[in-house]
Amino acid sequence: MANGNDYLIEKKPLNALIIFALPMIIGNLFQQTYTMADSAIVGRLVGEQALAAVGASYSLTNIFICVAIGGGIGASVIVSRYFGAKEYNKMRLAVYTAFIAFLVVSLLLAVLGLLLGRQIMILLNTPADVLDMASKYLSIYFMGLPFLFMYNVVSSMFNALGKSRIPLCFLIFSSLFNILLDFCFVKYLGLGVAGVAWATLIAQGISAALSFGVFLTVLHHLSYDSDHSNLRKFKESHDLIHEWAESKKAVPESPPLSAGLFSREELFSMTRIALPSILQQSIVSIGMMLVQSVVNSFGSQALAGFSAAMRVESICIVPMAAIGNAISSFTAQNIGACKEDRVSEGYRAANKMVIFCAVIICLILELFARPITLFFLGDEGTPTAVKTSLGYLYFIGWFFCLIGFKMAVDGLLRGAGDMKMFTVANLVNLFIRVTVSVTLAPRLGIAMVWYSVPIGWFTNWAISFSQYRTGKWRKVTEPAERTL
Repeated sequence: MANGNDYLIEKKPLNALIIFALPMIIGNLFQQTYTMADSAIVGRLVGEQALAAVGASYSLTNIFICVAIGGGIGASVIVSRYFGAKEYNKMRLAVYTAFIAFLVVSLLLAVLGLLLGRQIMILLNTPADVLDMASKYLSIYFMGLPFLFMYNVVSSMFNALGKSRIPLCFLIFSSLFNILLDFCFVKYLGLGVAGVAWATLIAQGISAALSFGVFLTVLHHLSYDSDHSNLRKFKESHDLIHEWAESKKAVPESPPLSAGLFSREELFSMTRIALPSILQQSIVSIGMMLVQSVVNSFGSQALAGFSAAMRVESICIVPMAAIGNAISSFTAQNIGACKEDRVSEGYRAANKMVIFCAVIICLILELFARPITLFFLGDEGTPTAVKTSLGYLYFIGWFFCLIGFKMAVDGLLRGAGDMKMFTVANLVNLFIRVTVSVTLAPRLGIAMVWYSVPIGWFTNWAISFSQYRTGKWRKVTEPAERTL
């Protein structure tokens, strides 16, 4: 029987991935629920322009979210390998290095966002009637960026240890608390778009602080248990008490002070995986920001409908992203434990999960796209907004299997540290989406923006899958390096 920490390298791949991914799916759905609540509350209680303002900000803010998630995933790959190899002292050093690095990055990005947020919105041709509201929303959002980074990095660290249920609890708390604050700030205090921004900042800040404290406790107990487990084994294998007393010094109960809290070598290893991972995680958001000017040129009504559809798409992508992140940790832990044969089994299991989720998503969108759209826009939504949202959802519902397949194979390559073709594939994806949208949408209509999406997803999958089939990912981490 696998113990509570080793199930990713011991249980059957499909069972292990379901156990690992399900809490992430539920948690991310809750996370998306409060972003939906932000949009629905401002759309119904403030107006369509307010929804357009939040939507205009979404493509930019989501890039920062994806930087946090992608960076956390990159760090978690290193931590997962150490965990699979039971190199706990190195694992602790990697964790501390990640926290320090991302604190610095989040503060720098927050300052840049506060200084340049409005100018970026202007460059994206944000409609003049929503520019001020969008800028106000962004200024508050950027003040909470360090909390956003802290929470996502902590969640990735929990996932690296196979403890994906713990972040779920904090996500549920944060989501429900955020929705409660939305109602208070918008409906009763009349703060409008600023109210949903403050609600998100406060909810994420409290959740980040609590999850960080719990993670430090879990890390301490993991280290304590592993050290004392080694000590018990040593005592059982030796008869002489004085031999045990002499060797006890070799089993520290806490990380040696000489190890420090930061390592350039660990930072380099994380960065090598984190940068392509950030690109992969943010590829949709970067693409949408670059084509945002195209959508904005159709006016605030079309932007409102497009924003509603994008919120729905972001929810539909959640299970696919969770499966990709799960196979990434699964791959990293099994490589660390020298069990590469399980990786391909896990990949096939992940694709089965993708197909199951894609069928459910397609049925929901084709049957319920209209009531979902009206949930955001209300019964008074303009015909242009409703038409835009429905056009997007009815079309894209058939293609979520493509992004699922893409994320599964990308997750495997990322977990193996095979980042070259991974990066190329995601850049090609971005290029296709931007090129098709920018060149064809002004001539053939706004629908070209979403027609480009499955083309990019499929091309990305084809490139990454070809790299997987070569088997080169098995050779990226040499045996001597598997414990890094």
